[in-house]
Amino acid sequence: MKAIQTVQAGIVLTATFGFCGSAAAQDDSQDLAKKLSNPIASLISVPLQFNYDEGFGPNDGQKAVLNIQPVVPISLNDDWNMISRTILPVIWQNDIAGPSGEQSGLGDITQSLFFSPRNPGPSGIVWGVGPAFLVPTATDDLLGGGKWGAGPTAVVLKQMGGWTVGALTNHIWSFAGDSDRADISSTFLQPFVSYTTADAWTFGVNTESTYNWETEEWSVPINFTVAKLVKFDKQPVSFTVGVRYWAESPDSGPDGFGFRGVVTFLFPK
Repeated sequence: MKAIQTVQAGIVLTATFGFCGSAAAQDDSQDLAKKLSNPIASLISVPLQFNYDEGFGPNDGQKAVLNIQPVVPISLNDDWNMISRTILPVIWQNDIAGPSGEQSGLGDITQSLFFSPRNPGPSGIVWGVGPAFLVPTATDDLLGGGKWGAGPTAVVLKQMGGWTVGALTNHIWSFAGDSDRADISSTFLQPFVSYTTADAWTFGVNTESTYNWETEEWSVPINFTVAKLVKFDKQPVSFTVGVRYWAESPDSGPDGFGFRGVVTFLFPK
């Protein structure tokens, strides 16, 4: 279940500096910053999210995960978009399952598809629903669950001035795979809030909580992030740093504090 928890990495929160000599350039940067607080914005992005945690199990195991997370919006017609969010984890870990030594390689892929109205309407509420899939691509038994999984996913949010408030959720059940591996029934909950200033700084907090229905255990990391967006020539790139505190974790899970760093390449239309 740790594979699902760690690959559900969250909302990229950004702030901007750099070539903002004009009000128009500043407004454009602020708009990009706000779009990055919306996980189903009509914006192609490729976040490379690095997470480090420790304190796993009795041997204080360590884990580092690089999540490759392309987000691609696809216009279906004048009324609807489909947003594809793929999360491919590249993992290194040491003594996660007792004295198990080191493992490194790919984890399981999580693929989500959100169907979202192009126009949020007078309420300004943005929402999307669709399926989520778990694909057993792990290159080592200790890096993934060994199961195929699927279930529903949804996101809802509202942006008011500089504020973005919302939540993303999914539930994945396993339906095929290695019969010797544990079944998967996992709920992911990610409420988030961020504030973007007039000069495009964004500060955010979220949780990426997972409830394992098989073991009846919670994992609740609380993330605090801040970032900047820099334009290299005309290419915007977001740099994010953050810390997280594990408010709740299974006995075999991490504890204390962890670190997050994200580099996101943006491709505005």
